[in-house]
Amino acid sequence: MFIVNLTYVSDLEKIDHYLKSHIEYLNEQYRLGHFIASGRKVPREGGIILSNLDDRNQLNKIIEKDPFKINGLAEYSIIEFIPSKCSKELEFLISN
Repeated sequence: MFIVNLTYVSDLEKIDHYLKSHIEYLNEQYRLGHFIASGRKVPREGGIILSNLDDRNQLNKIIEKDPFKINGLAEYSIIEFIPSKCSKELEFLISN
């Protein structure tokens, strides 16, 4: 599992210009089962994506398709972690 931390490197006007295409990108990744949660950071300086992929290279290729990445609007850092404890609702995240 991965946490993708986006940090905007552009003004919000440009971010908002590409927001619709970014959301379409996210929707496609949800449809494909690659992402399980995402949202804006507060304050609005970037976003977070949770990915249940187990291959960092595959995730990197997927991130390259993000309109925010393509247009140089955000920097991305990726943190890999293995969930070992969670609430009952999220037990599906625990690796066997």
